[in-house]
Amino acid sequence: MNNVRVKVAMVSEETSNIKTFRLERSDGSAFAPAPAGAHIDIVGPTEVTRQYSLCNAPDEGSYLVAVKLEPTSRGGSAALHSGVTVGTELEVSEPRNLLKVATNADRHILVAAGIGITPMISIAYDLHRTNTDFELHYFARSHTEAAFTELLEERCGFTESVRFHFGIPRNEQGTIMTALARDADTGVHVYTCGPVGFMDKVHDAFAPVIGEDQVHIEHFEAEEIDTSNDTAFEVELDTGEVFEIPADRSIVDVLQENGIEVDTSCKEGICGTCVMGVLEGVPEHRDNCLSASEKAANDQMATCVSRTCGKRLLLELF
Repeated sequence: MNNVRVKVAMVSEETSNIKTFRLERSDGSAFAPAPAGAHIDIVGPTEVTRQYSLCNAPDEGSYLVAVKLEPTSRGGSAALHSGVTVGTELEVSEPRNLLKVATNADRHILVAAGIGITPMISIAYDLHRTNTDFELHYFARSHTEAAFTELLEERCGFTESVRFHFGIPRNEQGTIMTALARDADTGVHVYTCGPVGFMDKVHDAFAPVIGEDQVHIEHFEAEEIDTSNDTAFEVELDTGEVFEIPADRSIVDVLQENGIEVDTSCKEGICGTCVMGVLEGVPEHRDNCLSASEKAANDQMATCVSRTCGKRLLLELF
């Protein structure tokens, strides 16, 4: 995957721990429109790669990302907050889209918490542009801790579609989700991003009403995986090459060690970069990037974390 050199055109403090960065191509040309809900990889000053959702209108020609300074940062958000200023050059990937907007929906409900608002803004811009029925629900601890409040209250053009939920205790959030789901029908699609527990509440409220496949979830942190019972298995590629995958190694690691080019980024099952086709065998899905229907089809898998339910897989190199 070819990265693109960009320069930082603007840095803004949204909250005490969230900064936004406007990225423009270093060669002066404009970026092509990105899909609504897409994210990019950013290679930071310390060479650490992290994924960030685009939060601007898809056709602006530049990219806008919001970065929350994580207290346990391993060099990603901390490096961007402390080491990046206007004029800094970085590398970014092409946009990838795991939070695709359904084209057959009658209505869209966007539900975000905290920094999870970022992909919802680009989706909202796109839905507003096409005059599509939607509502955006934004949960945050307080007005001052919420990013993009001025944009969403005054400048985005779709303020009438935004509902703020500030200071709602966690044990009361589920009640609000249930009330929202009560008015949903089979033509509604729901999109959510935020902490795992929050997204679980959204899923649990809406999935029984509109179906699993109509609840779209974007993860920005990996869930813990129990690897204590992992065993070795065999992977054959459609090229005829066969590799043994040890119990303590991933498919991606083994393939790359043997000179097979597999694009990777997060190596945590979030970004979807390393997804490969499955021609034979049944994957044991451990990722947070494929949808429920994609996992049920068993014709693709995230090779950085997922394994097999059997002894062998036949994979297709995309």
